[in-house]
Amino acid sequence: MKYKRSERIVYMTSYLLRHPNELVPLTYFVQKFEQAKSSISEDIQIIKETFIKEKMGIITTTAGASGGVTFRPMMYKEEAEQLVDRLCDMLQEDERLLPGGYLFMSDMVGNPRLLGQVGELIATMYMDKEIDAIVTIATKGISLANAVANIMNLPVVVIRKDNKVTEGSTVSINYVSGSSRKIETMVLSKRTLPEGSNVLIVDDFMRAGGSITGVMNLMNEFKAKVAGVSVLVESKEVKNRLIEDYTSLVKLSDVDEYNRSFTVEKGNCLNFFK
Repeated sequence: MKYKRSERIVYMTSYLLRHPNELVPLTYFVQKFEQAKSSISEDIQIIKETFIKEKMGIITTTAGASGGVTFRPMMYKEEAEQLVDRLCDMLQEDERLLPGGYLFMSDMVGNPRLLGQVGELIATMYMDKEIDAIVTIATKGISLANAVANIMNLPVVVIRKDNKVTEGSTVSINYVSGSSRKIETMVLSKRTLPEGSNVLIVDDFMRAGGSITGVMNLMNEFKAKVAGVSVLVESKEVKNRLIEDYTSLVKLSDVDEYNRSFTVEKGNCLNFFK
């Protein structure tokens, strides 16, 4: 079947969008369309220029016999600001405040389109770091971690608070919750994460950082290196936070449970785009 250039470009664009951060050999498109490598390269250049112009992401090409093309999704400053503003507006609703100073966010982490945008923003901040896996804590962090992993084309590692028969042999540690100061347990299957991996820790809400500190300690048991920590919402109320190096999309402060009032403001994630 003979393909027109416009048809080739539509197909290649769709394919790259569905395979982010994956090196696609040029030979795949050459064989698919029965075209010369030079013609395919020209098609890719058109896609590359359009992606840059429309701020859709970055197309990179590598030369050589094992070379190919890679699509790297990228969120730009204007879109990131609009997303954070939207998150702030959504979280400002009074009925979201829960006992203990937490916010109801189940509807947000259950919204695939919104979470996809959040995942793209977080992935953009850590795209240039060498990361092998996205690590999170069950259960609400799973959707967010999957959204980030989908953009970065990486596996998700889920840490649980109880042992499952289906997990096989596991490693467990005890840690002190930063907010309740209670001793809790977290468990991870030995088969889930290879030793020496570089990981990005992602979670939906961070208060004092006790849980994330526990994750870091558990990562030490796997000789893993934490390349970054990112949360959807952080509580600004905590003075003695257990971790300092992290990114957040939204900050929660001035929580008054009696009057059911609180303040939502932009997190430090936008500093990345300055």
